[in-house]
Amino acid sequence: MNLDFTEAELHRYSRHILLGEVGAVGQARLRAARVLVVGAGGLGSPLALYLAAAGVGCIGLVDHDRLELSNLQRQIAHTTARIGQNKAESAAEALRALNPETRVEIHAMRMDAAVAETLIPQYDIICDGTDNFPTRFLLGDACHLLKKPLVSAAVLRFEGQLSVFQSHIDNNPCHRCLHPEPPPDGMIPSCSEAGVLGAVTGVMGCLQATEVLKLILGIGETLTGRLLLWDALDARMRTIKLRRDPGCALCGDAPTIHAMP
Repeated sequence: MNLDFTEAELHRYSRHILLGEVGAVGQARLRAARVLVVGAGGLGSPLALYLAAAGVGCIGLVDHDRLELSNLQRQIAHTTARIGQNKAESAAEALRALNPETRVEIHAMRMDAAVAETLIPQYDIICDGTDNFPTRFLLGDACHLLKKPLVSAAVLRFEGQLSVFQSHIDNNPCHRCLHPEPPPDGMIPSCSEAGVLGAVTGVMGCLQATEVLKLILGIGETLTGRLLLWDALDARMRTIKLRRDPGCALCGDAPTIHAMP
């Protein structure tokens, strides 16, 4: 592991290096890590910004959408001047301005099975910051099949949830153990239909970033096998134990899902 740091790096990351749980070795691990952020919106913005600030060496950004004025209430990696720009490209500008030492890889494309199969093996940790069920289920399936950890968050109105899925190790549950199938169309409204408090996405994105950093550093207890639920209106946060479902179609004893669609 390369422990050679420039004077600028030592100064930039000094508050990390002071932490016994991080130190120079931990900072070197962050510098060597590759993290893929799928969705450069409300969750992906604070998530990617804090990963770049922490010194993660390479961050991949996947998003095919273009920035709209209504996004700016919560998607803090973007600016009014960049309305109309692809979100992955816009977020990359913010990350590079924050930390030029971080390499940003732009994937201005829609996440589908072919893209997942190509991109996911190139990164150490995958982060789901998307806002639709088909992509969430695709990422959950792909990360299990390709043996990659998935840090997944979701928000709606005043609530958020977060978990870490590492079903490829230690008999942990997968995404389908929690949600076996996507809900029927129209059952759960989107943020564009039901609304979302902008700061809620900020909190959940920061919690996502924290879980990613813990995974890279190998410190603390992650949310693997647990689901964190936060109700912002009541200021209440709780965690629920998740268990592997032996009948799960993806990770169960007799799985029926063996490949991405």
